[in-house]
Amino acid sequence: MNIPSELKYTKDHEWISIEGDVATIGITDFAQSELGDIVYVEVETVDETLDVEEVFGTVEAVKTVSDLFLPLSGEIIEFNEALEDEPEKVNSDPYGEGWMIKLKCSDLSQTENLMSADDYKALVGA
Repeated sequence: MNIPSELKYTKDHEWISIEGDVATIGITDFAQSELGDIVYVEVETVDETLDVEEVFGTVEAVKTVSDLFLPLSGEIIEFNEALEDEPEKVNSDPYGEGWMIKLKCSDLSQTENLMSADDYKALVGA
């Protein structure tokens, strides 16, 4: 299982990479493997400002639909439109081409509540 040490994580299996006040967010390798083949990613919250733990979209796999929870408060400024035609990128490259959104963070102190790679490994038993 791939859990990059430079990223932050949530108990809801999202990963977060932060540059300045912009966070790139996706789901973890563990999450995509648990979901199975992803067939659709829906994010209709671009240009909206949401609070931490609000639902920003959904991911649909062959057997289930799962909500996506925002790990930090802020404005969703971009959706990875490549996922509209190729949602399977989340399965094949969850930390690269399978990223989901970019968020302009409104409160960077919330990053203190995120998990380190080691904490996330303990959560998923890796």
